[in-house]
Amino acid sequence: MDPKDSNLPLLRRRSLLAAGAALPVLAVTAPTAAAQTRVVVEPSTVQQKIQGFGGMNHPGWIGDLTAEQRETAFGTGAGQLGFSVLRIPVPENRDDWSRQVATARRATELGAKVFASPWNPPASMTETFSGGKRLRYNSYGAYAQHLNDFANFMRDNGAALYGISVQNEPDYAHDWTAWTPAEMVKFLRDNAGAINTKVIAPESFQYRKNASDPILQDPAALANVDILGAHLYGTKSADLPYPLFREKGAGKELWMTEVYYPNSTADSGDLWPQALDVGEHMHRALVDGRFQTYVWWYIRRSYGPLREDGKISKRGANMAHFSKWVRPGYSRITATAQPGSNVFITAFKSGSRIVIVAVNKNSSAVDQPFTIRDTSATTVSTWVTTANRTLAADSTITMANGAFDTQLPAYSIKTFVAG
Repeated sequence: MDPKDSNLPLLRRRSLLAAGAALPVLAVTAPTAAAQTRVVVEPSTVQQKIQGFGGMNHPGWIGDLTAEQRETAFGTGAGQLGFSVLRIPVPENRDDWSRQVATARRATELGAKVFASPWNPPASMTETFSGGKRLRYNSYGAYAQHLNDFANFMRDNGAALYGISVQNEPDYAHDWTAWTPAEMVKFLRDNAGAINTKVIAPESFQYRKNASDPILQDPAALANVDILGAHLYGTKSADLPYPLFREKGAGKELWMTEVYYPNSTADSGDLWPQALDVGEHMHRALVDGRFQTYVWWYIRRSYGPLREDGKISKRGANMAHFSKWVRPGYSRITATAQPGSNVFITAFKSGSRIVIVAVNKNSSAVDQPFTIRDTSATTVSTWVTTANRTLAADSTITMANGAFDTQLPAYSIKTFVAG
């Protein structure tokens, strides 16, 4: 049973969001199409390296992606999402491991990074306590070997893992294994060094710093962590920046490893303009949070990037405006983030190529000027999603001395590629 599905009677996750903890959705205004503040893109000012965009495949809970859906999710052609990250579970039962292979192997062949998260250790390694279920303290070494065994199994079946998590949402854990911050630090310090792939921790459900601060403040534990992973369920805008990670996390990666936003209401994936909330959320995660990945929950779901029929939803189109053109290894660069009300700009580069994603949540078109510093490009290719168009090729813009003016349609997300 999937404890996160909105059709379940016990909807703990959505009740959290309904209680007011969710990232606030900015009120949509209706200004005229007046000129905005000029967006200045600074390719020489590099922020974080991008590792990719993607989602979760969980054959045990909702069934595997079909062969066609794998191509749609991880291909980069017309009508495809261009995902470059796949998350899979680490089943506690080894008999279920083989179910993870087909999609992971095809995603790997298409160039995606695959990482895995466990919900529970094998039952023989757990015990009940007042807070629910936990890993037995005398099973820490065996659990590290369990994670290694899964990584080895996936590698031997053509889907080597980029990384593996210690525990999915140890601080939520109503329906799976709980870990205190002290227990997580102890495991990382004493046992995670034996894991033979990149280690991800702590995957807090709400990017709670009391779950990750102790790791960053313990040099021995931090030495055995490669990726600080977090989920953004109900995370407030003010909690996206993480000064302690910038201080202590040199050489570590920062991944957003799970979210759906703003809800999991059935068939919400194609609501417009509400789907633009995803584009804004991605902007905030990348710019304010400085995350290197953005990973959705289920890839195929009525509220997800792919609908149940395997077609790209409007939410998926918002993700694809990033994932198809901002490929692994690109870097986010400085750009004017909010040139006007309800307009959000994110910029990236790879070599001389510049990619800009612009979200306009206004009910009127916006006339938006841009300047890209230090570019020799003379044309800009564009793609747009609106109420009536989805990832549609738009006009080619002529650029002079790095400057161009364009219009962002009402309720739209648009990608610009120069170079």
